[in-house]
Amino acid sequence: MARERADGPCPACGASRTPDAAAGALKICPACGYHYRMEPAERIAYLTDSGSFSEFSGNLRSLNPIDLSGYEEKLSEAEEKARMKDAVITGTCAIEGRELILGLMSFDFMGGSMGSVVGEKVCRALLMGAERGLPVALFTTSGGARMQEGIFSLLQMAKTASAAAELDKAGAPFFVVLCDPTTGGVTASFAMLADVILAEPGALIGFAGPRVIEGTIRESLPEGFQRAEFQRDKGFVDLIVSRRDQRRVLKDLIDLHGARRGEKSDKDREHKDTKEKREKREKKEKAEKER
Repeated sequence: MARERADGPCPACGASRTPDAAAGALKICPACGYHYRMEPAERIAYLTDSGSFSEFSGNLRSLNPIDLSGYEEKLSEAEEKARMKDAVITGTCAIEGRELILGLMSFDFMGGSMGSVVGEKVCRALLMGAERGLPVALFTTSGGARMQEGIFSLLQMAKTASAAAELDKAGAPFFVVLCDPTTGGVTASFAMLADVILAEPGALIGFAGPRVIEGTIRESLPEGFQRAEFQRDKGFVDLIVSRRDQRRVLKDLIDLHGARRGEKSDKDREHKDTKEKREKREKKEKAEKER
């Protein structure tokens, strides 16, 4: 598939489009349904209840932990291009009145690469969900770990995976929407650890890229390899969801998992009541024997 251009024809079917028409259609090609890449501010606009998004950890900025020459300049350029301080924005919001924690990655910021700040903000989002018992939804798009930060970027894989485990332990639901592309260290960590893994149509999802794999195994890959539909058929993705349906699907998932947590709580209370009654009965029997 050809690389998309902001003002060019659809890379999937070649249909022409205008930027205004594409924006009004959620950046979906009206001819074939191709999903153009989308930035966080645009997603917040169609996903969340109006005015409900409140950013947190927005003051975090990347440093240069291994003193790599030119890295500060690249960060400045990326900040100006993406109009973000790093490759992810996190905040609390509501979807049809359901409160949740939302994280959205930007491919415009250094290819959505995961450095220390991305890892920290994702961790804070997951741990806040665990602390408050709120669902967490993350929209991922990334080329992988940010190698300009060396080992510090690779450490974020274990760090975010650990935070996802804490969210699971707390019983709060975790949803991920894989967007084009989601690859490398992000795929190999938190992006594939959700309770429900959704994907946008046609999104590239994998670890190494197709060209790298073909060069390694010296064989041609099957048609549609690593695309969302291929990954769904192989069991790595639960459901492919168009942007037109994402708000509804997330609302339904929140309701479904909330109901299940409620059922679990009822069973826990019932178990606790039964245990307390048994302990009282045993205590009473013991007292009678001693008399």
